Amino acid sequence: MQSCESSGDSADDPLSRGLRRRGQPRVVVIGAGLAGLAAAKALLEQGFTDVTVLEASSHIGGRVQSVKLGHATFELGATWIHGSHGNPIYHLAEASGLLEETTDGERSVGRISLYSKNGVACYLTNHGRRIPKDVVEEFSDLYNEVYNLTQEFFRHDKPVNAESQNSVGVFTREEVRNRIRNDPDDPEATKRLKLAMIQQYLKVESCESSSHSMDEVSLSAFGEWTEIPGAHHIIPSGFMRVVELLAEGIPAHVIQLGKPVRCIHWDQASARPRGPEIEPRGEGDHNHDTGEGSQGGEEPWGGRWDEDEQWPVVVECEDCELIPADHVIVTVSLGVLKRQYTSFFRPGLPTEKVAAIHRLGIGTTDKIFLEFEEPFWGPECNSLQFVWEDEAESRTLTYPPELWYRKICGFDVLYPPERYGHVLSGWICGEEALVMEKCDDEAVAEICTEMLRQFTGNPNIPKPRRILRSAWGSNPYFRGSYSYTQVGSSGADVEKLAKPLPYTESSKTAHGSSTKQQPGHLFSSKCPEQPLDANRGAVKPMQVLFSGEATHRKYYSTTHGALLSGQREAARLIEMYRDLFQQGT
Repeated sequence: MQSCESSGDSADDPLSRGLRRRGQPRVVVIGAGLAGLAAAKALLEQGFTDVTVLEASSHIGGRVQSVKLGHATFELGATWIHGSHGNPIYHLAEASGLLEETTDGERSVGRISLYSKNGVACYLTNHGRRIPKDVVEEFSDLYNEVYNLTQEFFRHDKPVNAESQNSVGVFTREEVRNRIRNDPDDPEATKRLKLAMIQQYLKVESCESSSHSMDEVSLSAFGEWTEIPGAHHIIPSGFMRVVELLAEGIPAHVIQLGKPVRCIHWDQASARPRGPEIEPRGEGDHNHDTGEGSQGGEEPWGGRWDEDEQWPVVVECEDCELIPADHVIVTVSLGVLKRQYTSFFRPGLPTEKVAAIHRLGIGTTDKIFLEFEEPFWGPECNSLQFVWEDEAESRTLTYPPELWYRKICGFDVLYPPERYGHVLSGWICGEEALVMEKCDDEAVAEICTEMLRQFTGNPNIPKPRRILRSAWGSNPYFRGSYSYTQVGSSGADVEKLAKPLPYTESSKTAHGSSTKQQPGHLFSSKCPEQPLDANRGAVKPMQVLFSGEATHRKYYSTTHGALLSGQREAARLIEMYRDLFQQGT
């Protein structure tokens, strides 16, 4: 890519001013997960040379975390490639021979173990009884019928009645409950078992949605999430291999690990962030310490710019280094945005973006791996599902802290044992997962062993030889697993979260604002949608862009959604600079 030389009649063009000397726009990507790596890779492949990725943790991958124990690899984070037809994650892995099919053809995700195509799910009650297979199949068919109904409210624009409270959980629980009670053929004992199974299925559903409870998931928006057709796959060598493939071709110096960001200062009016643009911090914040690249008592500019250069964005790192940029792509999780948006952006975010952050949901789904010397389950069993018989009339999925273990919906059997050994993978979500994260390994292993003894009716089950578990909720760099459309939110909130800053006239128009030119503003010939402030000159567009799974309207919560969102934001910048660099190599 050749340097851009601005023409004399475009001196006020925000794309050209400052590039005359540097020749390249500087892009900073915050986060080296799938979204951040995809964005950086796309920019580099299109000739952008001034790209930096800042990763707070000590490794790339984000919510992909593959842990190798012995000869096996266990996934604490992303596990499956959901669907194959047009899935960029699938095509990336398939081209490198990393895939193993785990479900049949077009089969939906469903509510069974995805670790094995074979075997059956064993539904066990807290009284040590196994629920008969025919009862499980009857209930599963009924539940799936109602589950399909939850998709129709969005897809067919059906009105939501007041009784459902616009909640997937409330609607599903009451609809299934009424159908069970009105079944003239089932004896009362069977009806009680089926009623108790409702809560177990909703716990599984909550883990899949990463919500505290399906009661918190929007019924009117539920059907907008889109499943990619095709089989589901795991990667035996670890999902991290996909991350490594994505990172191939990104020069090592581009990615800076252990580099957490404190604040993004955007819409900067001056050439250097003096005075009110970057406010002094209080004592103990160390913002006045000498930063990397600064000399003596100078301000910690990090050697990143010259006196005459203008930068619309400055990234302030926790180590006090200040990194100027033309554009910043933010890929942090929705959980981090919820916790830190007030301090993470200066000036603050627009009201509608803040409202979207509040309305959208993100929860915690954790895994608990237990390794045993020998299997105590039969070879035909692919999962152990826990049904509490005393929850037949329950209308809540919230438990007091001391009963956090009741939120464990069951354990999947990892298959094949030749690869994993004799390992079970338990699932827990919501506030109870956060309680679990605070417990030590010994306590969690002890409680899980007692549950397995109780539900199988086998008091001789030994304690596991090893335990491994995730802790996404308490991780300060994630604050949750993945997003969902919470009651009161919709896909429109996802779009608002994804909208770049500062807002342009065209983006306001999309939300119904006037397109009339406002007094005191002119319009740039290069970017007619960008107003020129009479006092400040042109406002540079797309200073702060947003990506990550929570910003993809159809594929939120997925790895392919994260990757596509990173490519989407890179495409905005590639298109923005296409004319300026059309002579590039």
